[in-house]
Amino acid sequence: MFISDVREKYPDIHFDFHAHNDYDLGTANVLESVKAGINGLHLTINGMGERAGNAPMASAVAVLNDFVSDVETQIAESSVYKVSKLVETFSGVRIPTNKPIVGENVFTQTAGIHADGDNKNNLYFNDLLPERFGRKREYALGKTSGKANIEKNLQELGLKLNDADLKKVTQRVIELGDKKETVTKEDLPYIISDVLDSNMYDQKVVVESYVLMHSMGLRPSATIKVNIEGDIFEENAQGDGQFDAFMKALTKAYDKKQRKLPTLIDYVVRIAPGSSTDALCETIITRETAEKKFITRGLDSDQTVCAIKATQKMLNII
Repeated sequence: MFISDVREKYPDIHFDFHAHNDYDLGTANVLESVKAGINGLHLTINGMGERAGNAPMASAVAVLNDFVSDVETQIAESSVYKVSKLVETFSGVRIPTNKPIVGENVFTQTAGIHADGDNKNNLYFNDLLPERFGRKREYALGKTSGKANIEKNLQELGLKLNDADLKKVTQRVIELGDKKETVTKEDLPYIISDVLDSNMYDQKVVVESYVLMHSMGLRPSATIKVNIEGDIFEENAQGDGQFDAFMKALTKAYDKKQRKLPTLIDYVVRIAPGSSTDALCETIITRETAEKKFITRGLDSDQTVCAIKATQKMLNII
């Protein structure tokens, strides 16, 4: 190897190795140069540099610590992630989510089988533990989630479910993932509340389908199909908003059943703390009759759909 020959010929001269990453071999070349006796390395945070960049410091440090035990780098592994994020912020160059060591997803278990392996004495153990780099393992919630993923996130929240309820919650998370919704750990209490609450009453009233229209220059409208104790009604109405139009169409159906809907008292929409913008929102609707007050919740990524779900719950408990 060229480096070995140069070091042998000029043993008293300090040589540095400057690797570019054009073939995605920057880190591999760093490893080989150290084995060949190089004295110093040129590394960059997040692999920044010309063209495809230079050899990334985080990966190079991890490789040297794991595969060249007689070399000391004098770099604290536990700080590399913080430094990488700092450079990302000031440089404006985003770190790819799958970038080794410092990418957001590299210590995230997506598949349920991997989370289950972690529960079984670290079945998929390797030397790249997130704690080495000041990080921790995450368990993604989405369409590939299994019960083990849900359980890991529930443990961090201090929650525990029986097998039957865990299965229901897991199914709901998978359904949301199929819709390409981002589900966070902070969303789980809302999902649990919604799923378990939905199973506490008989579905006597079901909103089978609806079309909501909102166009510039025209009043919002709603066309609905609702099953009220076996009777099917299709109604259309306009309103001040999509949900208002939906409620007016629903009122028409209930008028035909000679029933009166409870009066709206309060309407609150909130997002789980820590959730992302495309995550779940929760709508809490309070209605009352002369005898009783009803508070129901709906959960979805769409605010109007939340309200419709909360309304359907209300229809089944009045």
